[in-house]
Amino acid sequence: MDPGVERCELCHGDGVTELSVGSGQGLISAELRPWVADRVVFVVTAAPIRRLHGDCLSDLGAAARQWTVLEVPDGEAAKTPEVARDLWHRILEAGGRRDSRVLTFGGGAVCDIGGFVAGTFMRGIELSHVPTTLLAQVDAAVGGKAAINLAAAKNSVGVFHQPQKVVSSTDLLSTLPPRQLRSGLVELIKMAMLLDGELLAAIERDLERLLVADASTWVPMVACAQRAKAGVVVRVARDAGERRVLNFGHTLGHAIETAQGYDGLLHGEAVAHGMLFALQLAERRGLDPALGRRLAALLARLEVPPLPQDLRAEELMEHAGRDKKADRDGVVWVLPTGLEAWEAVPLSPAEVAAELASFLAKGGTDC
Repeated sequence: MDPGVERCELCHGDGVTELSVGSGQGLISAELRPWVADRVVFVVTAAPIRRLHGDCLSDLGAAARQWTVLEVPDGEAAKTPEVARDLWHRILEAGGRRDSRVLTFGGGAVCDIGGFVAGTFMRGIELSHVPTTLLAQVDAAVGGKAAINLAAAKNSVGVFHQPQKVVSSTDLLSTLPPRQLRSGLVELIKMAMLLDGELLAAIERDLERLLVADASTWVPMVACAQRAKAGVVVRVARDAGERRVLNFGHTLGHAIETAQGYDGLLHGEAVAHGMLFALQLAERRGLDPALGRRLAALLARLEVPPLPQDLRAEELMEHAGRDKKADRDGVVWVLPTGLEAWEAVPLSPAEVAAELASFLAKGGTDC
């Protein structure tokens, strides 16, 4: 066993997901070669990732019985019913069966569409992820959630389908544009804020080193985030109870993305504004403002773009009301009550709308 690889197991109702994080050229092949050996494998990826890093999978392709690469559009454009339908047909026409396997190779959107198709084709075939972005490594690839978007609501059609393996090579982060890296860091900060105060302190201390995407620096950070998320998912497999903590910042974040037609702020950037809005709501309920200032200062170092000026509170409230985690009592907001402490509470639309109007009038955040 490579001592430079950090490992974690996520146990769930369907078995065990093996999580491995490391650097070095042989990691992906060493971790996945037994899984693809003599199998019919369908690789879901996007053209930019294939051009940059496709060579990483060459050994795996040689080990498979059949190796078919299926390209999807880059980014959120991949997460549509039309793309899912196209993938189902292409897999079926290429000989896909119940014992075939899907391997995703890309960022969060690729993990989502690949996981959704694997979870629905033939009522579910085996899946593994090789996430290539920070956001995917710390969040999208871990936990078994996969979904596509509708025009009116993000991730509103989906399944829970746990991967067999998630292999995260931090070497792949070296080609990420700075904006994408910073967007992924927001998800890391989200988990650190409510699940691991020591990780939050480490991010604050090492942020400048992290932003240059040094592979060895990222290994313990990614592994720590995966363990934190796995610790939640192993206790609550679905979107309820303790797992709601992972929605911190996402209720408003998803509404912002939807209002912009999934073609504006990056996911992490929208979530950053959502986190700061949640802190504004939390301060009204007694949260120490110093915690909000601490988070705002950290996000300011990421140079998160400001909110677009044309966003309207009424439209964002409408989109938030369609959030997949809303229930019969309305929209449930995850609000910090302290470091590593939180509550999930349904708030009245009137209360949220008043705060949101104030938030937008200030430009959202100064970060």
